[in-house]
Amino acid sequence: MSGAREKLAELGLKLPAVVPPVAAYVPAVQSGNHVYVSGQLPMAEGQLMATGKVGREVTPERAAELARQCALNALAAADSLVGLERIVKVVKVVGFVASAEGFTGQPGVINGASELFGAVFGEAGRHARSAVGVAELPLGAPVEVEAIFEVS
Repeated sequence: MSGAREKLAELGLKLPAVVPPVAAYVPAVQSGNHVYVSGQLPMAEGQLMATGKVGREVTPERAAELARQCALNALAAADSLVGLERIVKVVKVVGFVASAEGFTGQPGVINGASELFGAVFGEAGRHARSAVGVAELPLGAPVEVEAIFEVS
């Protein structure tokens, strides 16, 4: 498999710094051959990139970009724990979308994360997934993404 770091570079992306937890948890934990990444907010350079509800203050297109940042943050958390090179499969992705009343486009928003994993890992980036609309997310974030990776 082509290296994930090389793929990220080809896409013009680099792993951000690991986002510090906003409460009593760790960014990622390994159990057996799986790494469970805590929910990642769309943080960049220590700042939340947007706030608000998708379908009201945040467009679905912008929310998909934010979900992509969440996925990058998830990769950074996994990398800090075990090294990106050890990820052999994206197993499961769960995306939460702070949704305005009547907004039902959660799957399209979370595609931002899913498509990034596919671009980085190819076939190994195909995963099971849930996309859930919620009333509120931490810090007023529009989207949050968690992931489970299989590692070698």
